[in-house]
Amino acid sequence: MIDRDRFPVDPWRLIETRPSLEDVGLTETLFAIGNGYLGLRGNQPEGRHAHEHGTFINGFHETFPIRHAEQAYGFAEEGQTIINAPDAQVMRVYIEDEPFAFDTSDIREYERVLDMREGVLTRHMRWTTPSGKDVSMEMRRMVSFEEKHLVVMSVTVTVLNADAPVTVNCQIINRQDGADVYGGTAPHLSKAGFDPRKAERIQDRVLLPQEFWQDGPRTALSYRVAASGMSIAVVADHQIETENEYDHRTLIEADIAKNVFRAQAKAGVPITVTKTVSYHTSRGVPARELVDRGRRALDRVRDQGVQAQFDRQAAWCADFWNRSDVQIGGHDDLQQATRWCLFQLAQAAARADGLGVPAKGLSGSGYSGHYFWDTEIYVLPFLMYTTPLWARNALRMRHLMLPAARKRAGQLNEAGALFPWRTINGEEASAYYAAGTAQYHINADVTFALAKYVRSTGDEEFLHRVGVDIAVETARLWATLGFWRYSETGPDSFHIHGVTGPDEYTTVVNDNLFTNVMARFNLRFAAHVIRDMQRDAPEAYRHAVQRLDLDPSEAEAWDAAADAMHIPYSEALGIHPQDAVFLEREMWDLESTPPEQHPLLLHFHPLVIYRYQVLKQADVVLALFLQGNHFTPEEKLADFEYYDPLTTGDSTLSAVVQSILAAEVGYQDLALEYFHESLFVDLGDLHHNSSDGVHVASAGGVWTALVSGFGGMRDYFGALTFDPRLPADWPSLSYTLHWHGTPLRVGVTRDALTIIAGDEGEPVSFSVRGEDHVIAPGETVVVTLDGQGPVLPGRPTLGDIGESLREDGTLLSASVPTTTTSIPIVTAAIPIVGGDVSHLGVDA
Repeated sequence: MIDRDRFPVDPWRLIETRPSLEDVGLTETLFAIGNGYLGLRGNQPEGRHAHEHGTFINGFHETFPIRHAEQAYGFAEEGQTIINAPDAQVMRVYIEDEPFAFDTSDIREYERVLDMREGVLTRHMRWTTPSGKDVSMEMRRMVSFEEKHLVVMSVTVTVLNADAPVTVNCQIINRQDGADVYGGTAPHLSKAGFDPRKAERIQDRVLLPQEFWQDGPRTALSYRVAASGMSIAVVADHQIETENEYDHRTLIEADIAKNVFRAQAKAGVPITVTKTVSYHTSRGVPARELVDRGRRALDRVRDQGVQAQFDRQAAWCADFWNRSDVQIGGHDDLQQATRWCLFQLAQAAARADGLGVPAKGLSGSGYSGHYFWDTEIYVLPFLMYTTPLWARNALRMRHLMLPAARKRAGQLNEAGALFPWRTINGEEASAYYAAGTAQYHINADVTFALAKYVRSTGDEEFLHRVGVDIAVETARLWATLGFWRYSETGPDSFHIHGVTGPDEYTTVVNDNLFTNVMARFNLRFAAHVIRDMQRDAPEAYRHAVQRLDLDPSEAEAWDAAADAMHIPYSEALGIHPQDAVFLEREMWDLESTPPEQHPLLLHFHPLVIYRYQVLKQADVVLALFLQGNHFTPEEKLADFEYYDPLTTGDSTLSAVVQSILAAEVGYQDLALEYFHESLFVDLGDLHHNSSDGVHVASAGGVWTALVSGFGGMRDYFGALTFDPRLPADWPSLSYTLHWHGTPLRVGVTRDALTIIAGDEGEPVSFSVRGEDHVIAPGETVVVTLDGQGPVLPGRPTLGDIGESLREDGTLLSASVPTTTTSIPIVTAAIPIVGGDVSHLGVDA
């Protein structure tokens, strides 16, 4: 999945041993650095040959009117897209006015390294100029986790074999508005082939210049965003260290600033130029105020020294790995990839500080920088079990969005609040309602994450002050969105119609199983919280009643709806249908679908896809994991075997969930196969779109696959349990969980599960395969394991379904959509799964 000659195995570093212009977009993503507020793509400092020059700030966006081909009431009206912040990465080197360039320079040595223990990106190069100068160049770049507005970068140039004039040209460029300085339009602004996963293109000018100036080696540029009204300031200091003679020249304009250092270099005498940059953004503060903030930030760096920033970065990373690392015994390749994924989660979320976690983090413009349900379901579990404060901050973002969510629910004739399917500023930005707004399940996803956070941390204060509002308002929506079916004796069952589940290849359906199961949880949790507050926190309860205009009888209504929630089940097939009519559709024969027709969304009209049983991502299977305590082992196995052959893998959110369930039900080899797919989604560019940015949710899912899949951890109802499924060729697996303030180091081998509790916190109760235990701080508990669960060979296939019948007695069939120039004539037989259909007179 990855070229190990070019990207060798190293447990703590991602190393590139030779450059290539063929996959520059991919490497820009792989070597991107960020901190959750600010992110820089792995662009080379020369500022040329980029797939996308990218400097992104969380929440920094432009808005634009959505132009629907046919407008209807309640459609999203205003789109949002992340925009490119001014690019300060450029540090261009000239030897005797000969510029270094990857396409023309004679490169003798090259190594680029993302050091995940230090939190630093470095590059070593040695090149020979046409006149024979032997030049060494060292680059170092860091986005600080401690000082979230700070970037530090430097370049050291040494002419090894002769005296020569050396120029280092440092620039800050507004790339958002206009072409690259060398000409040509950035790929993300071009009219490339259709792909709904890419950012929108804005034709008009976005960044309107405000204050800009040069004061000695200090530069300032600032802008106001044309439509969103946001503001940004970039302030940079420049410092040169050398024993060579040099001069310093500057240029400042509205869209570009230059600090040029020209030195008369002696052979072997290095020249180091360091650039420290501070970025500040706001939704309401004038640009001039942000410039002042940048000044103060750089004054602190000047007083503390640049090296102190790198020392603080290393200390921060050491703490992060101490509480977050997952160790896989005997597999350094998997270890490297795992740490890369975990480091991406830190880079996407650590300093979001109340903002969301974009689907691509801050590593690219894919999905327009929007926040999705990815955060709550795939990213928050890692955050809450390793650094709970980060999870709390992410949940605060949803609380801040409640006013807009209430407004959105009203637009759709519902009570309570409806969180947007995709957004930056809290307003719905999804132009395609069928696969966007109709995914009401996001309400339950947010509340589910809130519940997991509270149960794993014990943070009742957050629940009573902030979380209860989310739980109540989301429950209110389900109470009005759903409806009762009545029998002769009264209310019989509760149904939810006209929704889309996680599987975006099946839209606007009735009784989607995932939605109903998660809504049931949402309703019950909200009722539980209200009753607990009324009993145990009367003052907080009183404030909640006033704030939310809460009627105590609402909790009873929520419980009644939850208890009567319709959960689809097919007696004929012994499985849970994905929705009310899912089984009436024909099955898509994925085994016979050519690879070049994947992903289906880029090769088939949605209406074609919607007519088939085919999944973009695991839907029922995800419900089996998140709400696994409501399904029997037999039900999980039957459902997994039915849906696995129908799941395309077109979504990077599928493989992690399929890995977890495959491990649980016994498909151990398949679980490992799906895990590898998840682990190398970006490192191996398996979906051919990693150039748009890191798949952050998939990276979060890797942690869950390790901890919950192979590590066997579950926390249903806030009860911590373990049932490991260690892969056959893994000697060991270990990970850390933080449970109610107590760090637990969990180790799994084939014969035992060992838990070591940290010195702080309270005693923790847990169970291993039904056997109860309690561990106190500082103690170690070892539990003997008898095997690693059931083992089933191979993988489920469409042929396993055989001649299965639907509820109405008709036979299931599988095919691939085809085009024909003649009218097909169906003669005698009905095709069965995997059968020969050539005799029917139709294209199979």
